[in-house]
Amino acid sequence: MKRLAKLNGGVAAMAMVAALVLPTAAQADDQDVIDYRQNIMKAMDAQTAAVGKIMSYAIPDDNFASHLESIALAAQTALSSFKEEVQGGESLPAVWENWDDFAEKMNTFSDGLTAAAKLAREEGKDAALNAAFSALTCKQCHDVYRKKD
Repeated sequence: MKRLAKLNGGVAAMAMVAALVLPTAAQADDQDVIDYRQNIMKAMDAQTAAVGKIMSYAIPDDNFASHLESIALAAQTALSSFKEEVQGGESLPAVWENWDDFAEKMNTFSDGLTAAAKLAREEGKDAALNAAFSALTCKQCHDVYRKKD
């Protein structure tokens, strides 16, 4: 019985330490959140650059649909990364002040690229060029939600 009480006391002490330490350890600091968002945006930029090369016929179109899908997935990941209001980096406060508009733009962006990728897989790059070009609406968000260089 004493052993069980000692064990329970140890478990209780560990639980108390975990309750005090884990919330701060589990939360990233603001700069980590900003860095994470920026890395996602850089990935989208790199994928968009690859799509641009393919669309201009500078490189083969073998991976056109894959690049479009990568951008669409990154857009959804980016949207998720902005849910926590951590201002800074290149993001303007307007992201959180106009959250519904920002989220709608990101979802439309992602959905358009997903549809363009599907078209590219089913009918080829040339059939999907207009859809891809129309879906690449980065500037719509950047004009409103990103600091000017």
